[in-house]
Amino acid sequence: MFVEQLSAALVPYYLQIKFFHVACAMIWLASTSVAYINYLLPAIKAWQRAPDDERLLRQRNIAMERFDQGVVLEHVAFPLLLLSGLLLLTAGPWGLAHFWLSLKLCIVVLVFLPIEAMDYWLSHFGGNKRAIRVSGQGDVALSYEQAIAHHWLFLVVSTPVISVTGLLVLYLAVVKPV
Repeated sequence: MFVEQLSAALVPYYLQIKFFHVACAMIWLASTSVAYINYLLPAIKAWQRAPDDERLLRQRNIAMERFDQGVVLEHVAFPLLLLSGLLLLTAGPWGLAHFWLSLKLCIVVLVFLPIEAMDYWLSHFGGNKRAIRVSGQGDVALSYEQAIAHHWLFLVVSTPVISVTGLLVLYLAVVKPV
């Protein structure tokens, strides 16, 4: 009963919800790409070529800490994307019987959710590099280096996965193949 009432209330706003959903998808997919490609990636690669260079180490650390700060926009957009997706599912004419939507939701649940959960942890919680650096707890230098290494490995693995599956989900949403 509640779902039917909610659906009826949302139907007049379907296109506005869809616009919001697409805007959140664009922010989520693209907000960190410029920083990653132009700042973080070059800083990491330069440091990897000369790991004993203190200047490159400082640049790497600054780039990674700023990257942690910069992903806030992405991490606000993602839950809004999920919420607006649920609203579209409730109000829209499409259901789980449609292959494109089922595939899209499988990608969201099996790929995006686990990756984003890890990304939140690495950027804002236990893996936040700035928080580790200023904590003064334990071997800060070792913890910091481990956090950098874990986050970098995560980015190396997740970036191509998100790039491909993100575009696939956009394709499914726009083309809606049967």
